[in-house]
Amino acid sequence: MNIEKKRVLVTGGAGFLGSHLCRKLLQLNNEVLCLDNYFTGNKTNILDIMDDPFFELVRHDITFPLYVEVDEIYNLACPASPIHYQYDPVQTVKTSVHGAINVLGLAKRVGAKIYQASTSEVYGDPSIHPQPESYWGNVNPVGIRSCYDEGKRCAETLFFDYHRQHGVNIRVGRLFNTYGPNMHPNDGRVVSNFIVQALQNKPITVYGEGKQTRSFCYVDDLIELMVRFMNGPDDFPGPLNMGNPGEFTIIELAEIVIELTGSNSKIVYNPLPVDDPQQRKPDITLAKQKFDWTPQTPLREGLVKTIEYFDTLLRN
Repeated sequence: MNIEKKRVLVTGGAGFLGSHLCRKLLQLNNEVLCLDNYFTGNKTNILDIMDDPFFELVRHDITFPLYVEVDEIYNLACPASPIHYQYDPVQTVKTSVHGAINVLGLAKRVGAKIYQASTSEVYGDPSIHPQPESYWGNVNPVGIRSCYDEGKRCAETLFFDYHRQHGVNIRVGRLFNTYGPNMHPNDGRVVSNFIVQALQNKPITVYGEGKQTRSFCYVDDLIELMVRFMNGPDDFPGPLNMGNPGEFTIIELAEIVIELTGSNSKIVYNPLPVDDPQQRKPDITLAKQKFDWTPQTPLREGLVKTIEYFDTLLRN
């Protein structure tokens, strides 16, 4: 007996997280429409699923309206690393705001459930630690990171207003630092930076004194929560913190990467970027209570898999 597949749209589907999500959704017997404009996404991330008859790839920029028939939407389209989102800050804001309006309009028209990939950056440089979903944040609205931070905050506003005013079935997840295979090697994020530098025996660049903390979630764990959240009860639209509460200083991360790669790299210190948060750690009480979810992949285990990916990438 044929069971009708759900038609799922993934914007930013050729990116780091999007490619893993597309793969997961196909494994769960869905029909997947992957949309990307390849600003930071890459077809090589999805080469292994291109021939799947239930996978379709469309080149499109979500700052322009899209007219398709789908049952669910995962909105992951937006450059997410400072190097990329600061390259064209106006376009970054447009992607978050115009993009949200376009995908929400689509969801409203076709009655689709829709997930928004928000970010821990909505908390800014937090004065509360760890950060619960109830915390409103400490964000500079006119700084060089504002195009991303405030763009994502505005997108959350739009999602909840479409939910209240038009009854759109939404989910808003706040993603904390995530890492794993398919990360862009030049995205400037700390995990990819350190691994690429270590594999090439180049100096490992640490900003400030390296005492600032981050929490790192392996991509498979995050995607699992994303799908559970989307399939969960409609009476909880979020926001939901999505990340690993294990907290490490940047220096600790650098030392672990050097150890796991067997690198000869030395640590060098550069000035701290403007508005760089000093602490970042999710309170995942809601994820545990509502979705029986805790991250399963220890940092060292996830780093080994990520190092293997970058090692292969750099050799080719």
